[in-house]
Amino acid sequence: MYVKQISIFVENRKGRLEDVCTCLDENGINIKSIILADTNEYGLIRMIVSDVDKAKLVLKEAGFSTIITNVVAIKFPHTKGMLKKLLEIFSEEELNIEYMYGLSTTTEEAIIVFKTSDNEKAVNLIENKGGEYGIAIIEESNI
Repeated sequence: MYVKQISIFVENRKGRLEDVCTCLDENGINIKSIILADTNEYGLIRMIVSDVDKAKLVLKEAGFSTIITNVVAIKFPHTKGMLKKLLEIFSEEELNIEYMYGLSTTTEEAIIVFKTSDNEKAVNLIENKGGEYGIAIIEESNI
């Protein structure tokens, strides 16, 4: 039902993203999805990886501060208006999306990862209302 996402806090300077990727690569951890956000002082890297617990351990050993968060991954038809439909379902129940990013896409399906103010409620809404529109939860093992 949930996907475990690792967030890594890094100094906003040259080479830090490469350091994170090198650490994961050297420990046999595959990056399935990545998004990077920054401020003037630090960067925040959010990732879906092949082994989140091992990633947390090796990154901590390398001096990085991390946190693991439960997020939701869904797939839906890659057609006009589908994201809007998802947002309408959430809006009807006053569910706030805290952040969202694309995971991958094909010509038939789009996949997004998101965190809401209430992930359990989001999952229930998708399971109860999303099927009508082709919106479905993706299990972590299928990413």
